[in-house]
Amino acid sequence: MPAATATATAISPSPGASAARRQTNPLHRAASCFNPPQPRRPFPGGAVAASAPAGRRVACCKAAGPSAADHVGDVEEQTWDEVVLGCETVVLVAFWAPWCGPCRLMHPIIADLAKAYAGRLRCLRVNTDENQEVASRYGIRSIPTILIFKDGERKETIIGAIADTALAATVDRFL
Repeated sequence: MPAATATATAISPSPGASAARRQTNPLHRAASCFNPPQPRRPFPGGAVAASAPAGRRVACCKAAGPSAADHVGDVEEQTWDEVVLGCETVVLVAFWAPWCGPCRLMHPIIADLAKAYAGRLRCLRVNTDENQEVASRYGIRSIPTILIFKDGERKETIIGAIADTALAATVDRFL
């Protein structure tokens, strides 16, 4: 009986060892500074989805000129009717929240799509934490959710993160 007790205490790691392991674990890096591997596929019109090499850390918080994110605007409850429903072109609206990982994965895909379809597609984002009325009006229950509007009417709903080519193919149906 005493031998089993000695074995149990010998196997259990000390609290200091566990803390040291946590600090060196690469999975504990800040989520916003770690790019997951993404395929590089071209969009119609020749634009290519930008991604960092698989599993590599990218520099955070460094401005390197205009980015593709400049092509995606934010919309709020006060401007919804004018900006989305009154728009002459096809509008893609992504409902998201800052704490949502899959939403953050969709941001560069939507930004590249906005750049590839500039002039024919307007891409916007709605922060569901700050604009709950718009989200409830359209029945947004999970994020990311993408709505596509044409002539002020909702044409398509996409729930969850999807591949860049699938999103481009869906947009092509309405252009």
